[in-house]
Amino acid sequence: MSDISFVRTEMLPEQDPPASEVGALGWAKHNLFSGAMNSALTVFSILAIYYVLAALLPWAWSPTWNATSLAGCREILHDLGREGHFSGACWGVINDRWVQLFMGFYPPEHYWRPIAAFILLGVALSPVLFSDQVPAKLIWFTGLYPFLMPWLLWGGSIWVPLMVLAGFVIAYAAYRFILDKMSELIALIAAVIVAVVWWLFLMGPIAEFVFNIIPIGMEAVGSRKFGGMMLSLTIGVVAIGFSLPIGVVLALGRQSDLLIVKALCVGFIEFIRGVPLITLLFVASTLLNIFMPPGTNFDIIMRVIIMATLFASAYMAEVIRGGLAALPTGQYEGADSLGLNYWQAQRLIIMPQALKISIPGIVSTFIGLFKDTTLVSVIGLLDPLGLSNGIRANAEWNGVVWEIYGFIALMFFVFCFSMSRYSMYLERKLQTGHR
Repeated sequence: MSDISFVRTEMLPEQDPPASEVGALGWAKHNLFSGAMNSALTVFSILAIYYVLAALLPWAWSPTWNATSLAGCREILHDLGREGHFSGACWGVINDRWVQLFMGFYPPEHYWRPIAAFILLGVALSPVLFSDQVPAKLIWFTGLYPFLMPWLLWGGSIWVPLMVLAGFVIAYAAYRFILDKMSELIALIAAVIVAVVWWLFLMGPIAEFVFNIIPIGMEAVGSRKFGGMMLSLTIGVVAIGFSLPIGVVLALGRQSDLLIVKALCVGFIEFIRGVPLITLLFVASTLLNIFMPPGTNFDIIMRVIIMATLFASAYMAEVIRGGLAALPTGQYEGADSLGLNYWQAQRLIIMPQALKISIPGIVSTFIGLFKDTTLVSVIGLLDPLGLSNGIRANAEWNGVVWEIYGFIALMFFVFCFSMSRYSMYLERKLQTGHR
């Protein structure tokens, strides 16, 4: 029998992969039609999307932007031969009331103030969110912005926010002075007491005295004129900004070896997490003034911000505690081996890693808090949902529902989706998790 074996002496040239394995066709084959069940679900999903879009797009594509009332929208649609209950959207209500949905009843001549406040918010957040792309010195403006923002929005004397800032400076000076003579814990407690005494008893008279000498300020705007997306952003931004550091302190307190500190933190967290936010808002709206001294005028938005901050900080504490629990014991032992004290270890080693692990939970809490700002409508504040009720009560737009709610949903989606995408960007940047 003859030998017919053959050994090739030259390499075959490279060939392109099959068209069904690469590109859009390959992606669809592996992700949408990889099996019988997957193919059936893909076809069903495509049909469902088609039927939804076939009904939604003709309704949304409606030339009613310039209508001045619901009757005007119906006349335009009637002239086009588009009759029926779902013949077309009435976008004239958005054209007529979009400024109100954003600004509420804020005085039009002062619109520049909230606009400037939220533009400067982006500047203040830039060194925090994009630290490697902006000058590091901008962090000083980030620290000053919490005192600038309320003055821009509410107006009044400029000396009030400056005196609030002075309270932190005085507290820090007291801390450094006492630290040289006593323990760190006693110095911290004394600094907090000094700051509280300053803010409650000394700040107001001193700010009024200085204002009488140097009257620098802007026209005051009452909280009842706040509304729309501006109100939701104000409550959301302030509550988000303060809930993270408070949540860190509560998480550390819950893991503390000091019995009283741990009991207080655990009690606060469990109580707040066991009570609905809407209940806390009712307490802020109706019951809080009962416990205040007679004649006290505690701003309603400030009360809501405090309650929203406390609510979010309790959930934030549990998220951060999960990040702390995920760290291996070796990280704590490594910090001890370097001779770091408790606060140095937390600041340099433990907390950066815990926060990195907790990024998804932190951002999820932020998004939930921002969406929960719509609950303020039940206590009489005119957020976008509260304003929508007033707009629909107007005779010109009585009966318009989906257009207003759709526009409000779009506004919230833009902000919430942006936070979600930034969270993903930050995770990729810090390489969170295992590859």
